Amino acid sequence: MKIGLIPENPLEAAALALGRVPVPLGETLPPLLLTRALMAAARFGVIEALVDAPRPAGEIAARCGLHPAATRTLLDTLVGCGYLAFDEERYGLTPRARTWLAPGSPLSLHDSLLYRYQEWEWIGRLDDYLQTGAPLAIHREMTADQWALYQRGMLAVARLAAAELARRAPVPRGARDLLDVGGAHGFHAAALCRRHPALRAVVLDLPEALATAAPLLAAQGMGDRVVHQAGDARTADFGRERYDVILVAQLVHHFDEPTNQDLVGRLAEALRPGGVLALLELVRPRTPGEGGQIGGLLDLYFALTSASGAWTFEQMADWMRAAGLRPRKPLRLRTAPGAGLQAAVKSGRRG
Repeated sequence: MKIGLIPENPLEAAALALGRVPVPLGETLPPLLLTRALMAAARFGVIEALVDAPRPAGEIAARCGLHPAATRTLLDTLVGCGYLAFDEERYGLTPRARTWLAPGSPLSLHDSLLYRYQEWEWIGRLDDYLQTGAPLAIHREMTADQWALYQRGMLAVARLAAAELARRAPVPRGARDLLDVGGAHGFHAAALCRRHPALRAVVLDLPEALATAAPLLAAQGMGDRVVHQAGDARTADFGRERYDVILVAQLVHHFDEPTNQDLVGRLAEALRPGGVLALLELVRPRTPGEGGQIGGLLDLYFALTSASGAWTFEQMADWMRAAGLRPRKPLRLRTAPGAGLQAAVKSGRRG
């Protein structure tokens, strides 16, 4: 899957094929404007104002506290981009917007769009990173309010693939104890526990993350089956043979290779014989271009915002072998383009 210019008629298709379309222009200014338009629609409640019924531009502007003429321009833009429909002077949500943008939708990315405001500022510092090689220390920089927005944004994305993860993750038969490392909002752990009724989970994350994620976990209604534990994955003592399943979701892209090798080694010790370690990550292509456009862009994003970047399946499997685990065939997630699951099993008979 990729982003880019999509011809809307045969003439445009021919021009694109012949190299007559200024692709760099189309892939810079319009995406910036579309991104910001969707962010603003979320921030000012434009989408929420249309959940119940289509409305005229003036009424939408009044509900959202916006300028009428400027609001109409935004609405027309969102019509042209497929998020709104226009009929008899009223604007309404398309199925795409109702599914992905409406705050009450089970798959809503509303909070993720609000989180884009923070990411917008981070991405604006790309030039500094390229000149110095020093990545941003986002987890040390964030305020309490930014941590709260970060957790809500991560939860919105976690919803997309949680059901598939719970269905396809190789949970051993009779598993009782799950450790979710870095999964503050607890959505993945809750999904796995619902799928496997005998399972209980501990979700370990930084104290700053748990302070803002506690209400998100409570909303899952899992009670004492899924609980928080404060700790830093880089230094935490996970114990020995305490867990049947360990999930590490979207975390190892924050760490360099020695840190990840050490982390996987300590997690392997914490597994019971027959237990499974599963790394859920946005996966880097083995060679430039192999993983497509989005894979490369996400690798750049993680390199900018963390200490490393995305990793390949092969690299993750190597860490697991070095820790004495047996890697399984990696899985690509259908509900999260670019994401995959690399799991490994600890040898020995389960008790």
